[in-house]
Amino acid sequence: MNFNWIKTGLIAATALLSLNSFSQDLIARQAPIDKKLKSVDSLALHKQILAEQAAYPAFDLYPEWNNVTLHNYSGVTIPESHKIDLTGFCMPTTSTRITSKFGPRRRRMHNGLDVKVYVGDTIVAAFDGKVRIVKDQGRKKGYGKYIIIRHANGLETVYGHLSEQLVEEDQYVKAGEIIGLGGNTGRSTGSHLHFETRFLGVAINPSLLFDFEKQDIVADNYTFNMRGRAKPGAGSGTLVADGDGVIRYHKVKSGDSLSKIAAQRGVSVSTLCKLNRITTRTTLRIGQVLRCS
Repeated sequence: MNFNWIKTGLIAATALLSLNSFSQDLIARQAPIDKKLKSVDSLALHKQILAEQAAYPAFDLYPEWNNVTLHNYSGVTIPESHKIDLTGFCMPTTSTRITSKFGPRRRRMHNGLDVKVYVGDTIVAAFDGKVRIVKDQGRKKGYGKYIIIRHANGLETVYGHLSEQLVEEDQYVKAGEIIGLGGNTGRSTGSHLHFETRFLGVAINPSLLFDFEKQDIVADNYTFNMRGRAKPGAGSGTLVADGDGVIRYHKVKSGDSLSKIAAQRGVSVSTLCKLNRITTRTTLRIGQVLRCS
């Protein structure tokens, strides 16, 4: 019997076992390191997402950001349904008196709520967000001195008729942070705050989101539904609506025409044109939103 061969074999087997044991030990040691690296990567990604949200709130919904156009929604694709998180809110004013509701007026649509405030009253941001516009439309015109803030939940809030604007464009603000003072500027017959809530340019009745009398939100979430009607969600603290339950909208699809939309929505072509300030010669764009009632 050749003991040298046996000895060599034993040495090789021992080395192989040692190498395998070392490999297993290395893998075991590496596992928590990989876990830590994944944790670091996740943290870095989370920070990057937060940074992008701060720079461009709701950047997944809005294709661009500018400080020029009041209603800057060209190229926007409006989803059939979208859940809007209302938590983390702050009432824009402590006033509880509504002087003018959302809805049609004699000559035009009133796209917000008028809340009674006095000149110099504090106005604050409703949610965390970034100031998109700080402008003055002039004496006896439109909103007067107004502010628009875009929020990560997809809403844009409008604060009109201010006497003072205390923020700058592109400034990041927190919910409850003072942004201006109540006033009587623009097309206004008395001091008040004109407050709007818009989702991708579509005006939503603020009363469906906020209970000014109770100084609280109506529900934790609001589900924007282009085809729905205002009704409570099924036990989830959610409200489903299309604006105010009366005003309806239609998102233009491929093959749509004014006559087809009018027939589908039960209105006349002339009514569609009047509501949307267009003519029968206007070219409809896919994704465009038309008011139908």
